[in-house]
Amino acid sequence: MLTATIENFLNRGLPRSPRAQQLCAELAGRRIAIEAPAMARVLVESTGNSLRITRGNLPADAEVIGGPLSLLALSGSAADAALSRGEVEVRGDAELAEKFQELGRLLKPDPEEELSLLIGDVAAHRLGRLARGALGWTRSAAATLLQDVGEYFSHERGDLVSREEGEQFLRGVDALREDVDRLDARLELLKQRARSRSDP
Repeated sequence: MLTATIENFLNRGLPRSPRAQQLCAELAGRRIAIEAPAMARVLVESTGNSLRITRGNLPADAEVIGGPLSLLALSGSAADAALSRGEVEVRGDAELAEKFQELGRLLKPDPEEELSLLIGDVAAHRLGRLARGALGWTRSAAATLLQDVGEYFSHERGDLVSREEGEQFLRGVDALREDVDRLDARLELLKQRARSRSDP
């Protein structure tokens, strides 16, 4: 049921993207497996003009293995980070896996557009705007909360130093390091002079 729903979402986006249609045609007859712990193995196959999603242990040209959140990250801007940290492993044809990844990004459903099919364009746009506003407010509130907590621990409790104090301390450490380096160089020069005077 869920695989059929995802398949419908992805295939609905194909007519809207010429690049997605091109990739789908290039991948005709190729299959990629997606595996996550405690979840059924999912196979994504291109028929040339649509995608077919099934479950099972059929052979695949490439396999992508990782935790559910890491696999979700592959469809966003954090894909390279998830791969470089080793959270996601790619086995088999890596180039094919990249093409399927690009195709997945191109076909990622737009929630507002999908909602418009159910409730109409105007209502979906208003709900989308409301959701974006709520998300923006949540991010702003979280940033303010973090700032307030930081100020509480730095000013009220004295457990943390303020940014200004921290930067001043680091500037002092840098100045001290430079002074020690200069002193070290001067001592080395004095040692060389003393040696040259003692040598016959």
